[in-house]
Amino acid sequence: MNAQHLTPILNVSNMEQSFDWFTRLGWTKRWDWQATPDAPVTFGAVGSGQCEIFLCLGAQGGSGQVGDREMGMWMSMWVAKVDAEFANCQANGIEVTRPPKDEPWGVREMHVRHPDGHIFRISQSSDCPEPA
Repeated sequence: MNAQHLTPILNVSNMEQSFDWFTRLGWTKRWDWQATPDAPVTFGAVGSGQCEIFLCLGAQGGSGQVGDREMGMWMSMWVAKVDAEFANCQANGIEVTRPPKDEPWGVREMHVRHPDGHIFRISQSSDCPEPA
């Protein structure tokens, strides 16, 4: 296999809430889909630069549960300035579960939680230092 592109699909419980959350994080709603004009939106996408994430209503791709626990996806996002993203999250009401921290594996990283429990590790490589 020689994969050319990968698009994660997140199961979500509320499409509009998810579009809003990603917009507050600084992403853009790219498109949405509904089976008929009067049906609810059940699929869509958000993007940032060349990155895109599909959103799926109602867990078509999986239950998101392990035993009796709801489990979200864990995903890394790489950015140039973690502290700037932290400030944006604070200003826009994004739940930060872990503030920016320099890690021993050579990244500065923070964690944010999507309303459906998905955790995004927002990381900055050590070869792209924050300005003083």
